[in-house]
Amino acid sequence: MRLSRATACVIVGITGIPATGAAAAEPVRLASHRAVYDLSLAQSGGTRAVESARGRIVIEFSGDACKGYSMQTRQVTVLESGETGSRTSDLRNTTFEGADGRSYRFKVSTLLNGVPGQSVDGTAEATAEALKVRLKEPKREVFEASGPVLFPSAHMRRLIEAAREGTTTLSVKVYDGTDDGRKIYDTLAVIGHAAPAKDGGAKDAAGKGETDRDKPLTQGDMAGMTHWPVTLSYFTAGSGERTPIYVLTFDLYENGVSGNLRLDYGEFAVAGNLTRLDRLPAATDCKS
Repeated sequence: MRLSRATACVIVGITGIPATGAAAAEPVRLASHRAVYDLSLAQSGGTRAVESARGRIVIEFSGDACKGYSMQTRQVTVLESGETGSRTSDLRNTTFEGADGRSYRFKVSTLLNGVPGQSVDGTAEATAEALKVRLKEPKREVFEASGPVLFPSAHMRRLIEAAREGTTTLSVKVYDGTDDGRKIYDTLAVIGHAAPAKDGGAKDAAGKGETDRDKPLTQGDMAGMTHWPVTLSYFTAGSGERTPIYVLTFDLYENGVSGNLRLDYGEFAVAGNLTRLDRLPAATDCKS
């Protein structure tokens, strides 16, 4: 999930107590799941303040380390402002990422107040030295960028590996095919200490009981699963000190599920409450 001011150079600081050898060697297994987040306004400011926000994010993620990873995302957001009126955005994103993290297919479509926006469709290949992208839409073109660059599932696995090892900051380049399909993001993740298991009496940052937020994460095996608070900032690729495009804060569970979601776009921030979490069938024939 997605930073504040930072430099473009890779910053990897290791502090605290490293994970044990057994924990560090355990491969990251991302759970196939469907997650539903209800959105609400968390904060607003600036000259054109957002007065209310509502919406929903639905993520369906499936796959394994043998066959690769598929993800379908839909985010519908309704923003109300006294100055600009009501604005409804509908973003749909379908991707497939090779198990080795070297190949990526993506298709993105958007609607703004019911009017179709720019669509993006293409493929990408990554090596240690370079990223090569072939776009079909918005126009046919091929471009390359120096590497290494990570795709989203590989980035998620890298974050979990870093958290297990006790790494507190991680900076990598990420490509996800969004915007116009040409954007490569510099990202900076700040990873906190492993959090204790959730219980019904705990409070979140807004003072709400855990029973009022992310309820599926307080039940079953999710309640006792290791997770870390993460602040993940996205920047336009470049050099020097920059302001992030947006900052994503969330609790990262070691199976790839996220809770306590907050998306900060600068002038306003939106909170995501996980209201439903469905486990999808997992592959049984993958020995990786």
